[in-house]
Amino acid sequence: MDQTRDLNTGSYDPSNPSPQGTAQRQRGESMTIPVIEERVHLDKQVVEKGSVRIIKVVNEQEVPVNIPLIQEEHDIQRVPVNQYVDTPPPPIRYEGDTMIIPIVQEVMVVEKRLMVVEELHITKNRVQTNDVQHVSLRREEIRVERLSADQPDQQGNAQV
Repeated sequence: MDQTRDLNTGSYDPSNPSPQGTAQRQRGESMTIPVIEERVHLDKQVVEKGSVRIIKVVNEQEVPVNIPLIQEEHDIQRVPVNQYVDTPPPPIRYEGDTMIIPIVQEVMVVEKRLMVVEELHITKNRVQTNDVQHVSLRREEIRVERLSADQPDQQGNAQV
């Protein structure tokens, strides 16, 4: 079956084999026949199938903590000595935990001498007390809930 093309409209009519189209082909005029090709074009869409809800809860708990505290106390005693010395003041000395500091004064005598008037005996005592403090400790807990796209949430709304 011959197909002819109407040159005025540019359309093909397969049912009309016109002698005019045959005549034109005979005169040497060319005829344009379109070539059609199909192509595929793909698109992707993201479709949510479900969702995840993460819930983080922070718990606080007060815990008593025993803290040892150290405090130093000093006991100072004045010990009278009243002895004359011939040398410069005696040095500071220690007897166990006690530090002894000689105290001197100049005294008028026929001759001038140093006399130890008294000594300071300083004893160091360590006293330990326990103090209870309440400390707030935090702990995090995580809950993961999986939700599907058709499952309603707690408010009755479907997840999208």
